[in-house]
Amino acid sequence: MSIVHVVMPDSVYDPSRPSGGNEYDRRLCDELRSAGWRVDVVLVGWPTTGAGLPDALGEIPDAAVVVVDGLIAAGHADIFLAAADRLRLVLLMHMAGVDEGAGADQVTGRLAAAAAAVLTTSRWTAERLACWYPQIAGRIVPAVPGVDPAPLRPGGDGTALLCVAAVTGHKGQDLLVAALRLLSGLDWRCTVVGSLTRDPEFVSDLRAAIEAAGLAGRMDLVGIRTGVELESAYAAADLLVHPSRAESYGMVIAQALAHGVPVIAARVGGVVEALGRADDGTVPALLVPADDAPALAGAIRSWLTGPELRRRLITAAADRRQTLPDWPATAATVASVLASVAAA
Repeated sequence: MSIVHVVMPDSVYDPSRPSGGNEYDRRLCDELRSAGWRVDVVLVGWPTTGAGLPDALGEIPDAAVVVVDGLIAAGHADIFLAAADRLRLVLLMHMAGVDEGAGADQVTGRLAAAAAAVLTTSRWTAERLACWYPQIAGRIVPAVPGVDPAPLRPGGDGTALLCVAAVTGHKGQDLLVAALRLLSGLDWRCTVVGSLTRDPEFVSDLRAAIEAAGLAGRMDLVGIRTGVELESAYAAADLLVHPSRAESYGMVIAQALAHGVPVIAARVGGVVEALGRADDGTVPALLVPADDAPALAGAIRSWLTGPELRRRLITAAADRRQTLPDWPATAATVASVLASVAAA
């Protein structure tokens, strides 16, 4: 039996702390097990503590393959660098570095150089790492997130808007409020799904902005939704609006498309990769510049007032839905890398 040890944040199994990275780590472990791997998990407190990590790594046999979530690796770089000569480390990079908006950094560079392989969750991230650290370009492999099949969203009237992301500054819900304020004369309702505890000051300011804009009855911050509740939110939506200021991929975009829900998003990071294209080349989305509330408002206005545009995007989303990657394919890519590392 093939064996892999996976070091990841303890929040991976905490339903009150959902994130794309946590879902990726959790699903990857599940799919590797389904494919016949033995997966031994090491959970590390994040971001508060790495107590016990050196002992946990010390119990792993020499030359074992160890996948390390990039957040944990960056937070405890010295510990992993010290173990790199004994273990076969594989970095799992959800972002290109310790700061999603920054360039190359010394910590990531040292970790990547010491790793036997580097997995990324988007081709966009892989390309950035290869550019910044050309000496490791041949050891970088993208393994894009999968998505679960979902029922096709029944047609709506276009007015049900959805935003899914932790309510924090870099996810851009303030831009969404500013955009929707410009559209108060149109018919719409917006549901914002995501943690309200990551950045309480931002949430407080956002609520105040919603009140000041006169949108309190039309824009709902409903907090975390997972499982059936999250699926129901996608099923009830006509359009996903994703104004994030930085995004390595955008798993919520793929999840929306799995329901046949089109997208309006900021053109940042790996968003275009997550969107993909329909068979006829149509992007199932409208893309706007980052950090541009008027442009976001213009795109939403075009959606709300343009029935032909809506039909085109809905058709493209339903088409793209058929070609989205699944989780077994993600795990197969990762398993191939792990097997190569183990055999080296």
